[in-house]
Amino acid sequence: MLIRKAPDIRPSEITDEHCYMNRREFLQLAGFTAAGTMAGSLAAAEPSGKPFPKLAKSPFSTDDPANSYEDVTTYNNFYEFGTGKGDPHRYSQDFAPRPWKVTVSGECERPGEFGYEDIVGPHALEERIYRLRCVEAWSMVIPWVGFPLADLIKRFEPNSRAKFVKFKTLYDPAQMPGQRRAVLDWPYVEGLTIAEANHPLTLLTVGLYGRELPNQNGAPLRLVVPWKYGFKSIKSVVSIEFTEQRPRNSWELAAPSEYGFYANVNPQVDHPRWSQARERRIGGGLFDAKQPTLMFNGYAEQVAHLYDGLDLRRNF
Repeated sequence: MLIRKAPDIRPSEITDEHCYMNRREFLQLAGFTAAGTMAGSLAAAEPSGKPFPKLAKSPFSTDDPANSYEDVTTYNNFYEFGTGKGDPHRYSQDFAPRPWKVTVSGECERPGEFGYEDIVGPHALEERIYRLRCVEAWSMVIPWVGFPLADLIKRFEPNSRAKFVKFKTLYDPAQMPGQRRAVLDWPYVEGLTIAEANHPLTLLTVGLYGRELPNQNGAPLRLVVPWKYGFKSIKSVVSIEFTEQRPRNSWELAAPSEYGFYANVNPQVDHPRWSQARERRIGGGLFDAKQPTLMFNGYAEQVAHLYDGLDLRRNF
């Protein structure tokens, strides 16, 4: 089998684990942070990482107010560091994201590799405030720092057979304790169509809040596709491959009845375990009113044409 499952964890249970197993995160979401956790919360609220100078403001940014730095850096999906929402912040602090190389291969004319410094120097970085919907019907607004993935793709000259782009995360169980458990088939894999990858909204991200990415948010570089679910945001990328055949991503392999390849936000199609019609903003409190979920996460005008003729109920 392609996926090895630990006897005590099923993929269908993972996304809700924080609600039942981690009382601290549950209380924070509810807006009732216990006094005993205040010191940790205050420490997390302080921005860290090297600041980026002269960031351009992007016209693609939403007008929605951004979530707090604490929200963005303590409520994360990064299973390489654990399945709980607070695990990445808790267990990634010793992770070393330098030096860093990304290998580019497959259906392209100029395969090769690049380092972190190769992209943060030559490419003009910009800040984009994107509205992202998490998988479990939660949402968040985050000010990312990065540049269009299309700018990087051009450098490697994909050929006419390049129909998809496959990404892989670093596999290093010594630094990533979540990889010591067979929750997923490691390393983590994600994929986009070449059209999705080249869309100007798709961002290769190196920071947030004007600074370098914290470890728990995918340092040193990650993918952000704002009209997709949270799991279309692969982190700590070490491999990019242009392929003719559609890659199978990690969540599609783990739970094919729940997570398909496309992962578009479609409020008309329920997840097998919850409705996707409404969502609640992270940081607002568990009992705050939900708001309607928007088609393509509110980016329908920009991206709907990518799926002309595709049945989004069957191709979820």
